[in-house]
Amino acid sequence: MNRSELVAALAERAEVTRKDADAVLAAFADIVGDIVSKGDEKVTIPGFLTFERTHRAARTARNPQTGEPIQIPAGYSVKVSAGSKLKEAAKGN
Repeated sequence: MNRSELVAALAERAEVTRKDADAVLAAFADIVGDIVSKGDEKVTIPGFLTFERTHRAARTARNPQTGEPIQIPAGYSVKVSAGSKLKEAAKGN
């Protein structure tokens, strides 16, 4: 399902216009992005998903073409965890 299909499904389920559904989806993405970028807290939708920022330590890797070691600096990543209801839905229960 792509974004336009998701917006159409949201609009139909919530009985709102596609424009309103798209605005809500965009606002949700912006808010989650803002909270995760700050890193002080995680975003949890109980039973569905949890978004949180994680720290990745600096490490040494290898260039696959030359085999030379390269340094990868420390940075941040995003961890997304499925909640219990989403896991059950994936099992088909």
